[in-house]
Amino acid sequence: MEAFIAQDHAPGVEAQVDFGEVWVVLNGVRTKCFLFVFWLAHSGKAIHRVYPTQAQEAFLEGHIAAFEAIGGIPSGHIKYDNLKGAVSQVVHGPGRARVENERWVLFRSHYGFDAFYCQPGIEGAHEKGGVEGAVGWFRRNHLTPMPEVTDLDELNAKIQAWEAADDARVISGRTEPVGAAFAREQPLLATLPGEGFDPGTVLHPRVDRSSMVTARMVKYSVPAHLIGRRVRVSLRASQVVVFDARTVVAVHPRVAARTGHRLVLDHYLEVLRTKPGALPGSTALAQARAAGTFTAAHEAFWAEARKVNGDADGTRELIEVLLLHRSMPTEQVVAGIRAALTVGAVCADVVAVEARRHATTADSPSANGGASAGRQLVARDEHREQRVVSLTQRRLTDPAAVIAGLPPDTRPLPSVAAYDELLPRRRTVPTDQEAQVSTR
Repeated sequence: MEAFIAQDHAPGVEAQVDFGEVWVVLNGVRTKCFLFVFWLAHSGKAIHRVYPTQAQEAFLEGHIAAFEAIGGIPSGHIKYDNLKGAVSQVVHGPGRARVENERWVLFRSHYGFDAFYCQPGIEGAHEKGGVEGAVGWFRRNHLTPMPEVTDLDELNAKIQAWEAADDARVISGRTEPVGAAFAREQPLLATLPGEGFDPGTVLHPRVDRSSMVTARMVKYSVPAHLIGRRVRVSLRASQVVVFDARTVVAVHPRVAARTGHRLVLDHYLEVLRTKPGALPGSTALAQARAAGTFTAAHEAFWAEARKVNGDADGTRELIEVLLLHRSMPTEQVVAGIRAALTVGAVCADVVAVEARRHATTADSPSANGGASAGRQLVARDEHREQRVVSLTQRRLTDPAAVIAGLPPDTRPLPSVAAYDELLPRRRTVPTDQEAQVSTR
């Protein structure tokens, strides 16, 4: 009969890692995901992250998240089973020889820790029983019933709060809470390296005519000026980052489905300037509406712009407003749109001015900026402030009424009578001397 030997784990020396399957309701859809667990053997402190895959990018990203959460690296080794993210081939025979993945070797060298690989199959499960139990405990206590979230970022934020609460838990067979044991263990961990490590799988796709790149059967948009060029894609567990040389040109949340597409409306604005008729039915606009980035304020501005300028020119005016998001926060642009609509102005320049004025007002609460229907000369803090007036409202309202808070205009109508004398050409009679000179 096989015997088991009890182990005593010194603080800061050993950790164990494993993946477990979990089911999550993502944006209303029941989805299979994977729970990465990093467990410190001495204290029982565990770090958990949920990813849409258990591929190598999730494996590396989970380690980075765990190292940053605990503020260090185990000084001894980390135990694994034979995950494909680390092991390319198990060498059968005496010993624990493994052919490791090249990127995994680079990752271990960067962070400076050793890997201990358990025996293949069920025989090796007892060699990392701590993390095996941690996966099941966390799944039963925090992920049952299935959590309902809009995305995995929301779920992982909740998980971090659960981990903090679990610090007060006392693991069966131990005498002190997890948090107290970790406080003693944390100073003994090895320090983190000064530079980070990109956990993504690197791809080099070509941008197609729809201004999209394909990564693992899913399409992601990039700026339209890159059509036809090859770009570098870092395919990470939770993000897809696209580089043109060393410049980041697009960042997308990774799509959990096996197929699909993720588009950003901003990537197509230069094309839509010349093809405004393509905007209403575009997939990018539909996804912007679903994501909430194309707000009710944008919809209202677009409707008014088309009413005043026609469909094509009104859409172009909207596109100029959307381009403001590249240099201004969304809150400022939306405030500028609302202010412009208040005074009946459907012009991107007015939106830009009002957005900047909103930013100034936010930085200095005592200031009173922004357009309104009641703009006029007012006394404020012993000085007079020039305000914007809605000419459209003034033109369409009864002239006899006091419009938008304005006093009656008692000035006389302008006249050009004083300039009439400049129109006829005056002729004078020359003197005798002038006549003689002209004769000569």
